[in-house]
Amino acid sequence: MNLQEDNARNLIIGVDDVSMSYSGKSVLSHASICLYKGDFLAVSGPNGGGKTTLLRIMLKLLRPVSGQVVYYSDGRPVSRLSIGYLPQKSNIDVRFPINVEEVVRSGGLGVFGRKDSAMERARYDEVVRLMGIGSYTGRQIGGLSGGQLQRVLLGRALMSDPEVLVLDEPLSYVDKMFERQIYDIMESLARRKTIILVSHEMSVISGMANRHVIVDGRLHECPAGHHYRPSECDEYGLEDSFPPSEMKDC
Repeated sequence: MNLQEDNARNLIIGVDDVSMSYSGKSVLSHASICLYKGDFLAVSGPNGGGKTTLLRIMLKLLRPVSGQVVYYSDGRPVSRLSIGYLPQKSNIDVRFPINVEEVVRSGGLGVFGRKDSAMERARYDEVVRLMGIGSYTGRQIGGLSGGQLQRVLLGRALMSDPEVLVLDEPLSYVDKMFERQIYDIMESLARRKTIILVSHEMSVISGMANRHVIVDGRLHECPAGHHYRPSECDEYGLEDSFPPSEMKDC
């Protein structure tokens, strides 16, 4: 198998020239990127630059005004992927009457067959232990602190053991101890999953990611092949170094 064939088989998400606008105002313009199995894509950029919009388009939760997103498996287009999604906390209605256990287990719906099977219960117990939320699984989400809720939502994203993990600001509201734990979790998962992570805090994440894009209405990919130093991409300016990603043939 040559390199081109290998890349085609490992392609998992193709974003092809997508644009998005709200009320006539452009928030994302002609963004294209090909993601492959095992990629750890770090996404940064200014507030309002289109980071969350890009994620929601990639998740097919939002239909772009032009362009398309295609999922792949073994080189062939497929209708869906196994994706775990951690949205921003501000997108969660904490008034909804649901407890921690129900939220976490909802992440495994349609994956384990019937609820409360031995496999589903074992996975739930593993996620609860990993997230450190065992002491409040019966509490309503409206009674949680911001950091506790973030742990619960990350647990839901991990519940299905997804092929792709999409995390929008996972470090928000968490304390320094759990932040370090999140880094350890990401480092472990990166060996066997495709990760897309949005964060304003890139000092550690950029050292773990193999790719880094900056979204500021357009999508710019950092030219550094690997990010061994956290400041690697900061040495490049948006204006004169790397152009917005152009339409790519994934």
